[in-house]
Amino acid sequence: MSQAGVEPRAQEQFEERAARLLSHHQDEVWRRVDRLFARLMVGQWLVAIVIAVLFSPYGWEGKERAVHVHVHAAVLLGGALSAFPLALVWLRPGSVLTRHVVAVSQLLWSALLIHLTGGRIETHFHIFGSLAFLAFYRDWPVLLSATGVVVADHYLRGAVWPESVYGSPSPEWWRFLEHSFWVFFIDMVLLLSCHGAVREMREMAERRAAAELATEREQQKAYELDRAMSELRNTHEHLIRVEKLAAVGQLAAGVGHELRNPLAAVRNAHAYLSKRLAKPEEAATDARVPQFLALMDRELSNCARIISDLLDFARERSLSLQPCPLRPLVDEAIGVVPAREGVRVLNQVPESLPVPLLDREQFRQVLINLVQNAVEAIPVGRSGEVVVRADGGGAEPLRVRVVDDGGGIPPDVLPRIFEPLFTTKKQGTGLGLSIVATRVQRHGGTLQVVSEPGRGSEFIIQLPPAVARAA
Repeated sequence: MSQAGVEPRAQEQFEERAARLLSHHQDEVWRRVDRLFARLMVGQWLVAIVIAVLFSPYGWEGKERAVHVHVHAAVLLGGALSAFPLALVWLRPGSVLTRHVVAVSQLLWSALLIHLTGGRIETHFHIFGSLAFLAFYRDWPVLLSATGVVVADHYLRGAVWPESVYGSPSPEWWRFLEHSFWVFFIDMVLLLSCHGAVREMREMAERRAAAELATEREQQKAYELDRAMSELRNTHEHLIRVEKLAAVGQLAAGVGHELRNPLAAVRNAHAYLSKRLAKPEEAATDARVPQFLALMDRELSNCARIISDLLDFARERSLSLQPCPLRPLVDEAIGVVPAREGVRVLNQVPESLPVPLLDREQFRQVLINLVQNAVEAIPVGRSGEVVVRADGGGAEPLRVRVVDDGGGIPPDVLPRIFEPLFTTKKQGTGLGLSIVATRVQRHGGTLQVVSEPGRGSEFIIQLPPAVARAA
C-alpha cells in the first residue's frame, strides 16, 4: 500500500475513533443527567404537595384554611409531570426523546410551582435553576425546547390568567417582555457554556483517540517485531540444522578417511596373524606377531578415539552440574594425558579456590583436551612445560588457564582453530577444540586463546559467577 493511501486511512481511523469516543462520553453524560432529573422530579412532586397544602389557601384565597383544589392539582398534575419523564428515564435513558421530555416537564414544573405560589417572584427563579440543570446535558436543543415552554406558558397564561403567572390580575404590559428578556439572557450564557463543554469533550475525545491509536500502533509494531523475531529464530534454527547436516556430511567423509587407514592396517595385520596362527609352532617364534598385535591395538584405539570425537560432537547431553573441586579435577585430567619425555605438566590451581558448579565429566574432557594439545604443541625432542592455573571464583568469574611454552600457533591458523573439522595435525578429526569450546559455552563461559609463534600459547576459560560460586 502506498504512503499516500496509508495517511488518509489513518486520518479516517482517527476521526472515526474520536467520533465514537465523543458519542460514548455524551451518552454517559446524558444518562447521568437523566438520573439526576429522575430524583429531582420526585423531590419537586413532594415539595409541590407541601406548598399546595401550606401556601395555596392563603396565597390565593387569604380567608380560610382548607384543602384547596391546588392540592389535588399538585398531587395529580404534579404526578403526571413526574411520571412520564421517569418512565422514559427508566425505559430509554440517554435518548433524544427522554432529554426533550425531561426539559418540557421540568419547565412545566416551573409553571406549576409559580401557579401554586400565586405567581410569587421567588418561584420564577425555578425557571433559571431548571435551565441551569438542563445545561448539564451539554445539548443546546434541549434548552430551546425548555425556553419554548416558558415563553408559551407566560404568553398564554399571561393572556388568560395573568394572576397565576405574575400574582396580579392586571400586570403591566411589559412584564412578559421583562421575563422573556431574562430567560433569553440566561439562555445565551448557558448556550455558550454548552458550546464550550462540547468543544472540551471533543478535544478530550481526539486526544484519547490519538493516544489509543498510538498505543495500538505500538502494540502492532511489537507484535510484528515479535513475529519477525520468531521467524528469525526459526530461520536461524533452520540454518543451524542445515549447517549441522552439512557438517555431519563433511564429518562423515573425514571420519571415513580417518578410519580407512587404521582399518587397513588392522586388516593386513589380521591377515598376517591368521597365516601364522595356522602354524602355531612358527607363530610362537615369529617376532612380528607381537608387533602386529601392538599395531592392531594402537590402530583400534585410534578408531575408538575418532568415533568418540564424532559422538561428542554430534550429541548434546544436558549438563549435570554439581560441586566440583577444581584442583583434583586437573590432577585427574593430567593423569589421563600420556606423558612425554622432557615435558613437565604442573597443576598450580590453588586448593583454596571456591568450589564451582560443573558437569564433572564434560569439564574433565575439556581439561584433558587442552592439556593434551598443550603437550603436543611442544616440539618433539625439546623439553617444555605445561602449567594449569586458576583464579577468581565465588562472586567473581572463574578463570582457568592452560599455558604451554611450545611452538605457538601461526597467526593465519589462530582464527580457525575452533572451527569443526579444521586441523593441522596429521592424525586428528579437527573436532577436539570445537567440542571444548561448545562445552565451555554450555557452562555459560567463554574460551579464548593467546598465542605467540615460538613462545607458546595460553588457553583461557572464563566461567560466570553463577557457575563459579562456592557450593
